[in-house]
Amino acid sequence: MTAPSTQAPHPGADPAGSTDPRTTIILRTLTVAAFVVILNETIMNNALPRLMAHFEVPATTAQWLSTSFMLTMAVVIPTSGWLLQRLGVRGTFVLAMSLFTAGTALASAAPTFEVLIGARVVQASGTAVMIPLLMTTLMNLVPENDRGRVMGNVSLVIAVAPAMGPAVSGLLLQIGSWRLIFLAVLPIAAIALAIGMRLLPRIEESGRTRLDLLSLLLSAVGFGGLIYGLSSLGGGHGSADEPAPEPVVDPPVAIAVSVLALALFAWRQIRLQRGADPLLDLRAFTYGGYTAAFGTMCLSFMAFLATIILLPIHLQQVLSLSTLTTGLLLIPGGLAMGLLGPTVGRAYDRYGAPRLVLPGTVAMTLMLGLLALLAPVADAWLILVLHVCLSLALAMTFTPLFTAGLGSLPSHLYSHGSAILGSLQQVAGAAGTALSIAVMSLVAGSLVDSGEPGPDELAVGMRASFGVLAAVGLLAIACATRVRTPPPGTERSDAPTH
Repeated sequence: MTAPSTQAPHPGADPAGSTDPRTTIILRTLTVAAFVVILNETIMNNALPRLMAHFEVPATTAQWLSTSFMLTMAVVIPTSGWLLQRLGVRGTFVLAMSLFTAGTALASAAPTFEVLIGARVVQASGTAVMIPLLMTTLMNLVPENDRGRVMGNVSLVIAVAPAMGPAVSGLLLQIGSWRLIFLAVLPIAAIALAIGMRLLPRIEESGRTRLDLLSLLLSAVGFGGLIYGLSSLGGGHGSADEPAPEPVVDPPVAIAVSVLALALFAWRQIRLQRGADPLLDLRAFTYGGYTAAFGTMCLSFMAFLATIILLPIHLQQVLSLSTLTTGLLLIPGGLAMGLLGPTVGRAYDRYGAPRLVLPGTVAMTLMLGLLALLAPVADAWLILVLHVCLSLALAMTFTPLFTAGLGSLPSHLYSHGSAILGSLQQVAGAAGTALSIAVMSLVAGSLVDSGEPGPDELAVGMRASFGVLAAVGLLAIACATRVRTPPPGTERSDAPTH
């Protein structure tokens, strides 16, 4: 998309100052909204058995509540950069939260399972835009010397929300109907929407832009197909009690078609960059600081999401713990990651990215290696300790990587950088999950002559999966050595850095 030759300074964007009160209110509004929509991603997990009984559907059908949400996210996130430039901050926020609120209201009253699926798609359409919107607004409004602290506070919310989802849903399900899950979220979403409509500024990125329909189609097929294929190839997110859905399309075929679509999508974006409006401006990758942070983030996110999937399987199928106990054991890790966020943010402002990211990726790889080594003998308490340590290591990486990566770009590429990272994070997460589940199943299955693997075989499969994730961690360390803190005033220069 065409960048303006000059850009009016945004409120609170004085590099020498601190974040002003109005900017703080704006960011708090966006952060509360982001918390609500992120919480919604994991709040459904405990409700699947109740929904299966209520709507009389099998587990393979119920899992589409998660699959449809993830696919919608993958399709919509690439459009967030265009939406921000077309509608500005306020318009994009109103659209995103209106969709999420409408989807939540529809889900709370859904008379059939098909309507509930549709409501989840509407919710996901709003959710997909919120994180790129929050990150782009933060980069535009917060002075350079205060970004680490503010990003750390935002990271607290982003990390705590998914950890609290299963616990919140478990409590609501104890109180009453599954509809309470949506009814509890609905007034918070509506209030955030009303406050945002009143307080958010009309920050325009670059005026009116044209949506390239071919890019949108290729993006939907590419990102959506790749997420679907990788998730199906890895067995989805099911368990022994709640198996994943049977793939509608053969996963290798879906992956092959999506890779071709993404290659055509990249070619199309390069052509559009010459004078028209690309859906995603790939010139972000010409900035070395962004590319290094991007690679480290995606590899770390692969390990993070795969671990979130593997640990519940280990706790439930190897250690025979209940769903509730499993959820409670995993909450401390999410809280630890969130609570360390503000501290890491302040440390970034003082010490820069390399002193945090490199030790963080090393610690992450060490924890994954210990999980691989100890998986066959680890009890619940040891898993708890290792998960908390892993979460603390990830907290040292995510905030600095977001801040340094986006800070390496000129301001007109903030929205595109956020959208690219959000899209490929989804792909990286699906790839990490597919790889880890496939390795676990293959190794565990090779240890039995027939039938399903038992706890001992699954424990050995876990060892192999965490070993592969530790290897991914080594790649993250290699990328982390190239991460740099952008010097002051970087975003005011359009010259790529390598």
